[in-house]
Order: sequence, then C-alpha cells, then structure tokens
Amino acid sequence: MNDGKSGDRGLSVRVKKKRGIKASSRRWLERQLNDPYVRRSKAEGYRSRAAYKLIEIDDRYKLLKRGLRVVDLGCAPGGWCQVAVQRTANTPEEAHVVGIDYLPVDPIPGATILEMDFLDDAAPGLLLEALGAAPDIVLSDMAAPTTGHRRTDHLRTMHLVEVAADFALRTLRPGGHFLTKTFQGGTEGELLTLLKKNFTSVHHVKPPASRDGSVELFLLAKGFRGGRAPQDGDGGGDGADEAA
Repeated sequence: MNDGKSGDRGLSVRVKKKRGIKASSRRWLERQLNDPYVRRSKAEGYRSRAAYKLIEIDDRYKLLKRGLRVVDLGCAPGGWCQVAVQRTANTPEEAHVVGIDYLPVDPIPGATILEMDFLDDAAPGLLLEALGAAPDIVLSDMAAPTTGHRRTDHLRTMHLVEVAADFALRTLRPGGHFLTKTFQGGTEGELLTLLKKNFTSVHHVKPPASRDGSVELFLLAKGFRGGRAPQDGDGGGDGADEAA
C-alpha cells in the first residue's frame, strides 16, 4: 500500500514571512502544504487526511466488511464516512452509514449525516433511528476543541472517549467493534478495564498517517461480547496490545 510518502522526497514548500501572519500559523500552513497525506487526499477525493488513518487501521485489522452498519461520531469533515461507505457497500445505495457532528458536513453519497452535538440527550436515539438497526461498528474521531491548557484539553477529550465507549456498549451488536481516538498516556485504567471485560481484544494503534509528533492514538476494541459485562475474575480478552 502506498505509505503516502513515495514521490514526495525533495519537495518542500516554504511560506514567506508576512506582516500580520503569526509564526504558528505560518508553521501550520507549511506543514499542511508539505504533508504527503494532505496532497494524496486531495488527489483521491477524500475530505481530509484523516481518511488514511481509518484506511490503514482497517487494512491491518479488517473491521469494515460488506453489509455492516456503521456509526461515525464526530464525523466532520466526512473522511471516515467516505471510507466506511466504500468499504461496507458495493454502491452508495447499499450503505448503512450514519455520521454525527455539530459542524456542518457536505453531503456524502451513501451516508446519513446528523448535524447536532453527540452530547445532546436525543442524539443516541436519533442515530439508531437513522441507522435502522444496531450498529456493527462504532467509530469516534471526536476531540474537544483545544483551550491551550494541556490538562483541561486532556480531561475534555477523555470525557468524549468515555461517552463514545458508553454508546458503543449500549448499542453494538454482539461481535461488533469500537474504534476511538484518544491520546498517548491518556486512556484511563477504568475505561480499559471496562473494554477488556466487554470485548475479546483491546489494542492501542498508531497508524502511519498519524503524524509522528502527535500524541494522538487510537483505541480499538474488537469482538463485542454483548449483554452484561462479565464480573471480575471472568477474564477479559488479551489485554491492551501496544501497536506502533
């Protein structure tokens, strides 16, 4: 598989210093212009470079299969929905993909998009209504808007991870999977314990498309056991497998 880097060696775009442009903004723009995944996403029609994170995870763990029903939490701008439609249906008309985000998302053939906050009390019910049945896969790329205070940002994003996990545990079909964004060193022990009790395996994954300098990490729980969580001492899968 193309790693997103071939053909890009030696290419570098520099943004000239201009009055009124902050150094941090200039560095961000240079990073975007020089990012091979950004260029690749534009060439291949994906909404964002984040699509390749899901592609790389799915290539390794084989989550998205034909006919499966998928919920995508925090779906803007829509890259993960695009991948989910492509990999679970032969045509957009056959897809069962529902995404939700409080940010507007341009229409995606084969996906139903709810423009609302997932933390809204009505959101879970509306997602299931739109999907038409229990999901086989729950995806979450949600992250709280940053405040600049690392501890605050960590706590706010971990709250979203926990809410997404609760939704998955309440709605997934037996045998289903849950994939969520988290941060290195940020997965609380209680959440990992809960997932181990309810899924056959739990993995930490850092796909190549996730930038080297980013603390972003993905938590994958495979094989939902269904029903009530087993009691302490009943086992809980093979633990968390750290993957590079």
